[in-house]
Amino acid sequence: MTARAEFAVRANASVGLSPTWDVGTDTLLWTDLRAHSAHRYAPDDTDHAMDVPQQISAAKPRTRGGLLLHFDEGIALFDADGKSRTWLTFWAREGVRAGESTIDTRGRLWANTVPEQHGGDGWLVRVDARGAAHVVLRGVAAGNGLAFSPDDTRLYFVDSATHRVDVLGFDAQSGEAGGRRPLLAIDGEPGGLCTDADGCLWITVRDRGEVRRYAPSGELDRTIQLPAQRPTSCCLGGADLTDLYVTTAREGLASPGEADGAVLVVPGVGNGLRSYSFTG
Repeated sequence: MTARAEFAVRANASVGLSPTWDVGTDTLLWTDLRAHSAHRYAPDDTDHAMDVPQQISAAKPRTRGGLLLHFDEGIALFDADGKSRTWLTFWAREGVRAGESTIDTRGRLWANTVPEQHGGDGWLVRVDARGAAHVVLRGVAAGNGLAFSPDDTRLYFVDSATHRVDVLGFDAQSGEAGGRRPLLAIDGEPGGLCTDADGCLWITVRDRGEVRRYAPSGELDRTIQLPAQRPTSCCLGGADLTDLYVTTAREGLASPGEADGAVLVVPGVGNGLRSYSFTG
């Protein structure tokens, strides 16, 4: 597919992550992992950054206002007053950093962790409004993209080390997920992903400079080539949820270009699903 990526934020992020369209404010939340910063971008070309005390992989909206922050050491809540930060759940372990996360339709958090060393033990966890954490998967080598199907019966999960997208059966009422099975293989390193209203998956391929759209059956539907070498994650946003936002990374590139580390947008290419807020 021929589509033109434009600059949303001309940033120099070391590792930009977790773009999330906040439907309550019509803004884009995203983070720079290494720079210890959470960002809120408005389509009027303003990008506000908030410095935080450690590596952060995601910032998500809360129903009570403020933000949920996914740190290396656990999950924290940042109040709407912009001053108070409290730990919701704390799991600090040496050699494990924060990975991708998402919020389900009932307002629960699903979060991955990433071992810093090859062969380490990461996990996928579900966190409820009161901070109770339930481990869903163990032995995760490089926990990355997470997204739900529009009918709330599937949880899509990426362990980048496997070069696959897997699917788990999901029960929205109980929050239980299981029966993990491979859905599709990627000839590259899959990163973050999102789903659209047609049930298709949009997946960043880190070492190909691409975003790909796959049908729910796992068949490749389209490919969008980006001007950035290392896209990390994506979401559909904008006023009509039709614009594809993509975070990128500069870290480790011998010759980074202008788009490496920026937040990109590809206008009018999809039909997105609304994001949800954490209920805690």
